[in-house]
Amino acid sequence: MKPIQVGLLGIGTVGSGTFNVLTRNQEEIRRRAGRGIEITMVADLNVERAREIVGDQARVVADAREIIANPEIDIVIELIGGYGIARALVLEAINAGKHVVTANKALLAVHGTEIFAAASARGVMVAFEAAVAGGIPIIKALREGLTANQVQWVAGIINGTTNFILSEMRDKGLDFDVVLKEAQRLGYAEADPTFDIEGVDAAHKATLMSALAFGIPVQFDKAHVEGITKLSAVDIRYAEQLGYRIKLLGIAKRRDDVGGIELRVHPTLVPAKRLIANVEGAMNAVMVQGDAVGTTLYYGKGAGSEPTASAVIADLVDITRLHTADPDHRVPHLAFQAGELRDTPVLPIDQVRTAFYLRLRVADQKGVLSAITSILAASDISIDAVLQRESNDGENQTDVIILTHETAEGAMRAALAQMQALPTVLAPIVSLRKEELA
Repeated sequence: MKPIQVGLLGIGTVGSGTFNVLTRNQEEIRRRAGRGIEITMVADLNVERAREIVGDQARVVADAREIIANPEIDIVIELIGGYGIARALVLEAINAGKHVVTANKALLAVHGTEIFAAASARGVMVAFEAAVAGGIPIIKALREGLTANQVQWVAGIINGTTNFILSEMRDKGLDFDVVLKEAQRLGYAEADPTFDIEGVDAAHKATLMSALAFGIPVQFDKAHVEGITKLSAVDIRYAEQLGYRIKLLGIAKRRDDVGGIELRVHPTLVPAKRLIANVEGAMNAVMVQGDAVGTTLYYGKGAGSEPTASAVIADLVDITRLHTADPDHRVPHLAFQAGELRDTPVLPIDQVRTAFYLRLRVADQKGVLSAITSILAASDISIDAVLQRESNDGENQTDVIILTHETAEGAMRAALAQMQALPTVLAPIVSLRKEELA
């Protein structure tokens, strides 16, 4: 049987890994897919570099549209990234009747609804396992492996850069700015790390997971996004003393009590005994809670040339197996049949319910703690634990650390405003969310 012919748009880190793994494991992949899969065309602006990678095994062009126009190409892999030209090329490939594989989480999180609708109308597949958590097969788990379940929540460490930074801050007691520079020196952070450290990259991925978990359209614009730039080493240390670790989590949670979905990314205290709290360095992990299966955990490398290539090639194999199937009998793009997606609203942050960690710098005098706890009690916010540090010799101020039970975000914000107005609260209050993940 004639091999499936693939066109590759972009042969950078992931593209070169995809080409190399597909070449190295060609026979094993053929045995799994039922026929050969070959990258026969590559488009990259750096034509010379691309030719150095592929040699004479594929034709190299500078114009990606030459691949889309080639009637011999069955599948287009988009590894260009970004929202602009990538969107145009993916839609053109779909309109030309090509199946698409992409690792572009930003593109799908923002324009996924348009892209999936176009693919369904044209009867082609868009596969995106590599768009979330690199080599971890979390898309397949949500879309197929957990089909029997009503997913209750998904929570993941889905950005390796921020996890590396937080791990280093905890291990070495260093502040964010110092560790960021080290992460850039080691290649874990980009020269412009904004998308990573501000939580945007994780929010793109959490948006896709929320759609797969709950059968809703992708709605990146509704996600609440906070990064790690304001985190202090002192809060990581206090969290440790209280039995918690701080991780940047992407969280999607079903809220049947109000008929909505929580979709948020932010630093989160997690009990140190949880497996996900012990995911260190640049590794990724995703927890999924299903009503039938209970809690499952998926762990592995979330980025890198060959780990991400593993996911890209898995998509190529899936499409090769299914491309001759009736489109109505293929696995739906977002796990649920296209006509079964629901308009369940993503809740505003004020309606989110979670527990909190609070750190207050206060005057070391009588009545301070009583005034703070009175405000919390009046707001119907119950306290789980209190840690009051003794002031150093010669100081007249100290830190009070409070862990609360679960409450509405809006209630906590109102209480924080009242506490901040107290004359004995001497600095901006640090507020972090806490999840038990049990």
